[in-house]
Amino acid sequence: MKTQVVNAQQKLEMVDQHWSPKIIAELNGQQVKVAKLLGEFDWHFHEHEDELFWVMSGSLEMHLRDQVVELNAGDMFVVPRGVEHKPVAQAECHVVLFEPASTLNTGNLSNEKTVSDLERI
Repeated sequence: MKTQVVNAQQKLEMVDQHWSPKIIAELNGQQVKVAKLLGEFDWHFHEHEDELFWVMSGSLEMHLRDQVVELNAGDMFVVPRGVEHKPVAQAECHVVLFEPASTLNTGNLSNEKTVSDLERI
């Protein structure tokens, strides 16, 4: 078994597109991903998966249909499966995501923001 230390901040420096998550580790059927976010994503939900957003730098608004959750550097938020949400980053925000390997970034949608074949960095 190969083991290694992964530095999420260094991996984030390798990301050059917004809303394009990259895999940095895997464990127990889960993927750990990093992404840079800017602007508004689309409303979507994940039928079978919860999604964990961990803000590394910047701030993120997680819009839910009945509230807006404000996240700052160091904050984590789990969007439960089936809950419609829309991430919004007013300025560039860096996040770590924990989610099952089967999770599609746009959930129930398929559009130009859908990344079906994630790159491992």
